[in-house]
Amino acid sequence: MTQSVQAVAKPAPLPDDLSRPFFEGAVRGELMIQHCARCNTYLAPGSRFCTECWNEALAWVQASGRATLFTYGIMHQQYHPGFAGQLPYNIAVVQLDEGPRLNTNIVGMPNDQLRVGMQLEVTFEPVSDSVWLPKFRPRR
Repeated sequence: MTQSVQAVAKPAPLPDDLSRPFFEGAVRGELMIQHCARCNTYLAPGSRFCTECWNEALAWVQASGRATLFTYGIMHQQYHPGFAGQLPYNIAVVQLDEGPRLNTNIVGMPNDQLRVGMQLEVTFEPVSDSVWLPKFRPRR
């Protein structure tokens, strides 16, 4: 008896009103973050208020796309069938030049070459027609 293996898609985020500008920017190839004009703080996407001055009037702005690898881990365990063909893969936290930290993956290099402090730049990976995710690669 032959069993067929059916490909399972990776889970994709579902944009909501709070995150929609982030995902719309990603489709355009723009990394969007939030900015507080009152105290000039940049915030990770999805913030409801400024964590420094509590201002609720935040604006979406395009980030530079440059970042530094803050920390990372390597996944060897398959927790979702959509990732079966990618093991092992990295899960990283990058610190944007503007300040906020984002959870992401580092692409374009082997996991054994990842180094905390390395300079990175954003790239985008489509996970559906309407959702693209920011990933980071070594800065050129």
